[in-house]
Amino acid sequence: MFRTILLIGAGSFVGGIARYLLSRAIQTGAGSGFPWGTFVVNVTGCLIIGIMYGLFEKETVMNPDTRLFLTVGLCGGFTTFSTFIHENYNLFTSGNFLQSGIYSVSSFALGLCAAYLGHYIVKII
Repeated sequence: MFRTILLIGAGSFVGGIARYLLSRAIQTGAGSGFPWGTFVVNVTGCLIIGIMYGLFEKETVMNPDTRLFLTVGLCGGFTTFSTFIHENYNLFTSGNFLQSGIYSVSSFALGLCAAYLGHYIVKII
């Protein structure tokens, strides 16, 4: 268990640094107020996690520790959006359209409300 946690932590470390560097490079180059860096990172993370899980489903190409390092660690550190999208993909492709919709809309709405509330709490303190 401890080994698994270290592998996930190492993947998160690498993914977080990659997210920062890629996002910064893209945003600096874009010269726009639109968050292109985050947008590209999120879409890229979704592509990467889709490729990984596609490979995992196709054949046994990696051991479970490597899978956790790459998906939970690396992709999770790179962007949790990729995991969110993959979970929605699983719900959607298994025919759970309502659950997928509820998960998507409620995650966005509650996440936005939570961010607003966080800002509000800081302002009143």
